[in-house]
Order: sequence, then structure tokens, then C-alpha cells
Amino acid sequence: MTTKERVLTLSRPDLIQRAKRTVLALAAASTALAPIAASAQQTASAAGAIPGQIRDTEIEEILHHECDPVFAAAGLDPKHMQLDIYQGEMNAFTVSAQEEAIATDLILRTENPNEIIGVMAHETGHAAGGHIERSGEVERAGMVPFLLTLGLGVLAAAAGAPDAGAALASSAGYFGTLGALGYNRQQEARADQAAITYLNNAHISPKGLVDFFDNFRYEEVFEQARRFPYFQSHPITSERIELLRRRAEEQPDYNKPDSPAAIAEYNIMKAKLFGFINPPQQTFMTYKETDTSFPARYARAIAYYKETETDKAVSLIDGLIKDYPTNPYLWELKGQVLFESGRAKEAEVAHRRSVELKPDAPLLQINLAQAILAQEDGKRADEAITHLQKALAREPDNAIAWQQMAEAYDAKGDGGDARLASAEARYAIGDMAQARIFALRARQLLKQNTPEWRRATDIVLTSNPTRDDLRALADPRSS
Repeated sequence: MTTKERVLTLSRPDLIQRAKRTVLALAAASTALAPIAASAQQTASAAGAIPGQIRDTEIEEILHHECDPVFAAAGLDPKHMQLDIYQGEMNAFTVSAQEEAIATDLILRTENPNEIIGVMAHETGHAAGGHIERSGEVERAGMVPFLLTLGLGVLAAAAGAPDAGAALASSAGYFGTLGALGYNRQQEARADQAAITYLNNAHISPKGLVDFFDNFRYEEVFEQARRFPYFQSHPITSERIELLRRRAEEQPDYNKPDSPAAIAEYNIMKAKLFGFINPPQQTFMTYKETDTSFPARYARAIAYYKETETDKAVSLIDGLIKDYPTNPYLWELKGQVLFESGRAKEAEVAHRRSVELKPDAPLLQINLAQAILAQEDGKRADEAITHLQKALAREPDNAIAWQQMAEAYDAKGDGGDARLASAEARYAIGDMAQARIFALRARQLLKQNTPEWRRATDIVLTSNPTRDDLRALADPRSS
């Protein structure tokens, strides 16, 4: 008996039940539409953690120099915009109206600062347009044709046409995906147009955005899974590029070049990233000894540090410092190399100089505090705490600073504040279970009704407490 004959011998109730099973199976598979609405990185960042995220004050500062005029042109306050950098394949995405992320691979694959500015202007179009807040609309745009096609399949099967019903049901996912992609392309087109408007208002050339897409035009012919992450969530087509080009070429600043200062900062950023991310030998091949430029010397110093050739790294850094004595990031790198070589006392001198040159940088304050604490002198714990407090005043959710604070209070023998700082560190990274445990212990050691005691109580109350936890809070013997 052929498959078709076997299907035709089924009774009508069996046909309906089979159609229902098909609907349920495909409905479960419909979750495949979700990645169209939000990439894996977006989902992770929404949960408070972008995999591979890195922090570097110098690179963050350079990116802000490039992007802040665009943020301002979009009506966003640059001071409140957070730029996340993470190590990963080429991608950039909008986390929220005040937060954008960019992968190191994307930075390294660009050819000039204008391309980075163009990409981030596009992401600012998403941020200012509220596309993240409305990301559910993308999924709904896919679900409408998905469910409609499924419904037609059920009706066809119930009407005695099981083959047609099965064909319709099996194609529901396809039509759903088309619907979602169509809506996503609309958002991309709106972000493109917004980006050009912002760049024009900021008197920045939009050519970089066009060039960036044009450089990766070949991605259009690849299957979705083979594309770079950026072009999985930002579908590229020749039509899109040409529409973008026509609008961009109409702008008065289209042929405006990057400034020498912007190019210099861009080259430094790429050299620093390249040195830290790639194996030392690859860095030495790219930035040859014959290249005596600042970026090349910088990259080689980092490569020697990664090879644990401390003396060579420090010698190169000292040569750079001789030429640029007021560069805080050279002093920071020297401190990092010395600290990780077990030379905390020497590292403190370098980190202290970096803080003197740039006192408003939280990460530099944290580095100095860490070098002080590593010398295991309990009498200096208060000095480390002062630097950490300055860092936390600017970045109150910095988990590393809170962890260092816990070590500093522990060195003083202050168990209550140490455990409260540990609770803050866990709370900052979203580890609510551990945050609650440390906060409960802190409440037992802190003086009742002090600001610190009340903060510990707040952490317990906002970290999904159990009934036993709440009873412990109400019991005066637990305080």
C-alpha cells in the first residue's frame, strides 16, 4: 500500500487528530522565529551578561570620541550611553535605548574610523527608534502568517484533503519566517535612514556605513548559518546597499575624510585589540620590528607581555612612556605587566601614576587598589578602600570593585562590611542566591539600622527570598 492510500483509509476523526498533532509539533518549532527578533548576544545582554565582554578605558574612550556626536544628533545623552565591547565574531547590536555593544572582530575588520561610526550610527537608529522595546513585534509579524497557514492546513485536513493539509502545515514555519524577516528588514531600513540623518546632523560622512556593507556584499549569497552574526541579524541585500548609497551620496559631508586625530586613535585601538586577542607570533608578523610607529610598538609590547617576557615588555613600554610621558594608558599597561609578574610594589607606582593622570577613570582606580591589596599590608586597607569608593561612585555595579572591597574590609577584620561587599558583587552579576546568602550573613554582623545593615536587608528582599529568609529577617535574633 502506498503512503497516499494509507492516508486515505484513515477515518475523519483520525484525520483531525493527526492534523492537531502536526499543529502542536510545528507550534513547538515556531520558537525558531525568536532569533529573528533578538540575537543570542542581545538575549544574553538583556539578562545582564554579554559573553566575552571586556573592559578597557582607553578603547571605550576612543569609541565614545567617535560615537558621541552621533548620539547627540539622535537626541541621546552621550554621558548616559554605555558602549559594551566583547570578544567575539563580527557583530554589533543594540541592548537598550542607552546601551550598545560591538564585537572586537567587527572593529578589527573595519578599514577606518568612519566605518565604525557608520555601524554604530545604524545601531543608534535602533536605539532611538525603540526597536528593542518593540522586538516582540518581529516575532508577532512571523506568527501571523505562521498561524494562518497552520489553520488552513487544519481546515484542509478536516475537509478530507490530508495531503494539502500536511503541505500547508509543513510550510507554516517557512511563511512565518518570511513574515518575521520582512518586518526585520523594515526595521533595518528605518535604522539605515536614521543613521544617515544623524551623521548628516553631526557633519560626519555617511560613506563609512555604505563602504562597510559594500565590503561584505558577498554575505548576501551565503546561507543564514554561514553568515557572520552581524549579517544574520542585519540581513544584507544589494538593493539595500544601493538605496543606502543613493541617500548617502546626497549628503553634503559624503566625501569628508576622517580627521588625522581620529585615524591616530583608531590605529591605536586596533593595535591594542590585535595584540591582546591574537597569539604573540601573529602580532609580531603583523606589526614587524621595522615598524617604529606608536601603534606597532604598543602591539609588540602587549605581545611580549602575553609571552611572559616581562623585561622586554617593560622595556618597550618605558620607551613609549619616554616619548609620551602623560599617557595614562601606557602607565596602566606597565602596571598590569608588573602586577601579573608578581611585582605588586612596582606595579603600584605605575598604577598610581595612571590615576594621577586620569583620576576620573574607575578601572584605573581599581587597578591601583588591587596593587595595594596584593602587598598584604592590612594598615593600607583604608587607602585601597578610598580608591575603590571613587570607582564605585562612578560605576556602582562594578562587580570587580565590590570584590576588591570585600578583600579590603577582610584585611581590616571587618567581617560585616566584607560580606556586604561580597553580596554587592554577586548582586551586580545577577547571582541572586549567593547575594542573598552573603547579605543575610552581613546583617548578623552589622550594627542594626545602620545604612549598611539596611542595604543588606534590601539585597535580601530583592533577591527572591524564601519564606525562611523572610522569617529570618523578621526575627530580631537574626540581626
